[in-house]
Amino acid sequence: METRLDQQVVQAGTHSLGTLDTSAVSWGAIVGGAVAAAAMSLILFILGTGLGLTSVSPFSREGLDAGAFGIAAIAWVTFTSLASAALGGYLAGRLRVRWPDVPRDEVFFRDTAHGFLAWGLATLLTAALFASAATSLVGAGARAGMSVAQGASSVAGAAVGGLADLQDERGTLDYYLDMLFRREPGAASAQAPAAPPPPPPAAPDDGAPDNAAATPPQPQAAANDTQGANGQNEATPALAEVSRILARAYREGGLADEDLRYLSQQVASYTGLSAQEAEARVRGAVERLNTELSDLETNVREAADQARMTTAYVSLWCFIALLLGAFVGSLAATCGGKQRDL
Repeated sequence: METRLDQQVVQAGTHSLGTLDTSAVSWGAIVGGAVAAAAMSLILFILGTGLGLTSVSPFSREGLDAGAFGIAAIAWVTFTSLASAALGGYLAGRLRVRWPDVPRDEVFFRDTAHGFLAWGLATLLTAALFASAATSLVGAGARAGMSVAQGASSVAGAAVGGLADLQDERGTLDYYLDMLFRREPGAASAQAPAAPPPPPPAAPDDGAPDNAAATPPQPQAAANDTQGANGQNEATPALAEVSRILARAYREGGLADEDLRYLSQQVASYTGLSAQEAEARVRGAVERLNTELSDLETNVREAADQARMTTAYVSLWCFIALLLGAFVGSLAATCGGKQRDL
């Protein structure tokens, strides 16, 4: 009697849940939907790249600006995720096997699971196909932020190392060194001593050739070619030492008194300016240099913060697009499953 009751219970369970040897997962349908979704993502990615390149321009007032381009890129990424997930989920639900004698709510759950699994496999396939692109996309902002932040620290560190890192295309340091030791036009020639007049021609001797008297003696080179009037030093100043002084002035936020006197003496000795004029030139150059370097450091830090914010926005929108894709893929699988059972 008990054996007969057990058989009836087993038959009732089999009738309510389907045959025991029937799998609840149709992996063939899932793989097919995932491959279709990955292919759709690739096609839409290529199309979006082409549309993006045609919408931007290096010329001003042409094409989309940065804000509009960012919004368009986010919208296209979201559309790509939704379209590919919908296609993969629908195929996974439509291509699954039929489950006879299974309650409707169980069929709905299985179709939803098929759509979700197809979306997950398609996401993994897309990440594998675009491994380098995905790495660049995810890590670009972080690497840019790190590199720009390192650039910001190098701006401050350049002051310690003699501002060698600031030898960019603008020639920041070279410009201010030239400004310090710039001479007024014609100042060196005006201070150079006049050459002595040539001596009068002597009477020709009987034993000397006739053209000896016609050739005047050449003027002697000035003995102070490397030294102008009033002891002015014509030699090239020690630019490396001056750059280190300027670096310390930027790091400390000002120029020390002894450094100011030394630079003023160097500038006065090389350019012929008075002590007051040389000191005023040094103060003005140091002030302008510190202002420019401070602005440069501020711009670098702002760029680093902008890269950080961009990375955060891209990550958040990718997360939202993926979640929407999972939902749409699961919903599309239930629609495909319903049409399969018709």
